Amino acid sequence: MVETRKVQVTGGSTYTVSIPKDWATENGVSAGTEVEFYPEGDSLFLTPVSEEERTEGTLEIGDLSGDQLTRAVMTMYVSGFDIIALEAPRITNDQRRTIRDSVQSLVGLEVLEETRDRVVIRDLLDSSELSIHNAVTRMRLIAVSMLEDAVDALTTADEDMALDVIQRDDDVDRLYMVVSRIFRATLRTPKAAEDIGLTREVCFDYHSSARQLERVADHATKIAHLTLELLGSDEADAVGTAVPATTDGGDTVLSDEFVEALRALDEEARDVVDRAMEALFTEDSAEATTLANDARSEVRGVDQRARKIDELLRGLDPAQAQLLGLIVDSVSRAADYGGNIAETALQKAAPTP
Repeated sequence: MVETRKVQVTGGSTYTVSIPKDWATENGVSAGTEVEFYPEGDSLFLTPVSEEERTEGTLEIGDLSGDQLTRAVMTMYVSGFDIIALEAPRITNDQRRTIRDSVQSLVGLEVLEETRDRVVIRDLLDSSELSIHNAVTRMRLIAVSMLEDAVDALTTADEDMALDVIQRDDDVDRLYMVVSRIFRATLRTPKAAEDIGLTREVCFDYHSSARQLERVADHATKIAHLTLELLGSDEADAVGTAVPATTDGGDTVLSDEFVEALRALDEEARDVVDRAMEALFTEDSAEATTLANDARSEVRGVDQRARKIDELLRGLDPAQAQLLGLIVDSVSRAADYGGNIAETALQKAAPTP
């Protein structure tokens, strides 16, 4: 419910305005309470001065297990709780293992306390010391290098490199959770945005772009899985039902023409992502606009090149053609996600109303 107040002058030079009593009562504001003001553009946010306390949240996990329990822990982490208490009438050994695995997959968490019916997790990091810019920058470097290495693993039949790409996906996921945690903190309180030195709009742009980078990493991981399947590796995860297409010697059949075309496609897709991220990070609006538009234009070139590569697959064994077609599609999709980042960069560079 919107309430209006008139600004008054007291003492000849001081502007004053009253605050709604209901709001003051609900937030423990009374005579003598100190409040903080946070200017943001043409807005001014007011909040009571709070003591530095670590926020604690309790979650009843009941029969949750596996992915559901992992997701529950991650949700509490991203929501911004510094201390997370997981409770159940009796926490099973499987639940404890899942909780420990979840803690290891998130930045800054440790198990603080364990009892029969309760596990307490604590965040060791000070959120105000985390940098969303550094986290997104790191995501960019890892995701782009994963895409390059995934294609190299395929074209050089390097099983170890494919496995390394798959493992690096966990690093990107951890960083994305950090970005999400910081972003949600800025939505809850203007103090969080003040602490990291960025506006909430910029934090939104970073979070949106981080999501696209996470998807780029996912497609690099998919390429690595498909590569292992093509190589007939024992480490290959189930990515489909196609039978690996190999020569009698066990090597995947890839023509020089296909390899050259795929590497060119990969280079162009990575360039889209890099240009888009440069556009997002630059403070010069004109430069950002130019870089972002260049990246968006390149996406169309990637799509055209991908269609031409698909034509090279027509004469191959159907099973092999299917897997290679999925790889080409993943590289193309990585460029699409770079185009999405470019769109975000254009919005960030646009004048503020």
